[in-house]
Amino acid sequence: MLRHEFQPGKLIAGLFLTVAGVAFAGDAGGSWETPWFAIIPMVTGGLCLAGAAAFLTHAIRQRRAGHDHASPEPEGAWPSDRPSGG
Repeated sequence: MLRHEFQPGKLIAGLFLTVAGVAFAGDAGGSWETPWFAIIPMVTGGLCLAGAAAFLTHAIRQRRAGHDHASPEPEGAWPSDRPSGG
């Protein structure tokens, strides 16, 4: 079975959405009171943290791989398309 790469951004997003769901399920079941507006900071904060984690993961993996976005010459360029030195 092929393994996939670990994606911490998706894990964080899933955890925060699960917490939001449990908070409202507890409210619906009568276990506790959850204000209707509590979902907004929970989901927004979780998605912001997930985005930051995904960005950092991408940056770290790219740096470890040694790839650079800026290539020395455009893909498909002919040698005559390069600027001359003099």
